[in-house]
Amino acid sequence: MRVMIAGGGSVGTSIALDLIDRHHDVTLLEQVSATAERLKSMLPGVNVMAADACEYASLAEADLRSVDVVIAATGDDEDNLVISWLSKQEFGVPRVISRINNARNEWLFNESWGVDISVSTPALITSLVDEAVEVGAIIKLMDLAQGRMRLIEVTLASDAPAVAKHLTLDELRLPDSVRVVAVVRSSQPMVPSPTMHFLEHDHVILITRADATQECASAFIA
Repeated sequence: MRVMIAGGGSVGTSIALDLIDRHHDVTLLEQVSATAERLKSMLPGVNVMAADACEYASLAEADLRSVDVVIAATGDDEDNLVISWLSKQEFGVPRVISRINNARNEWLFNESWGVDISVSTPALITSLVDEAVEVGAIIKLMDLAQGRMRLIEVTLASDAPAVAKHLTLDELRLPDSVRVVAVVRSSQPMVPSPTMHFLEHDHVILITRADATQECASAFIA
């Protein structure tokens, strides 16, 4: 698979190394020429270009029309949005993944800006903090499918209906907009089945429509 990464910082270089290890064809664009020269020796197997990924000409030079995935991984949200938009609208890249540096900008990273998947490190860290301290609350983990779907987690309290009423997954009668995809119990991942019962402190991972996140509350939150 051909992948283009914009941004030669710690995030971009780490992704490039990982993708090369997985035998992908990787091009990395770094705006600062001196940094790009240094990365050429640090990233064997990666095609490192000294170029501004926000410029149409740079993306054309990188032959973006033949790329399968673009990863906008710079430390600037405005740059990542421009890169995403150009990649999708001007070059028709099938899959565009963008880094979000400031969680307050998360609402911008959607299909109107060409973003297929956005990854917010601040939001993810916040979610992990919430997960550690909050039982009986819905924690958003990730947006999927251009923001139309959402991966969420609920840590069950003793008074959660699923626990208190000792209901199976089938008996919960969850709406079609909500699916349980995994349950983590005592640090062990479990594949949900219709006959599964839920226990206090279970971590329930669900995928829901973005507009239906609260629909799981009646089953998993008191």
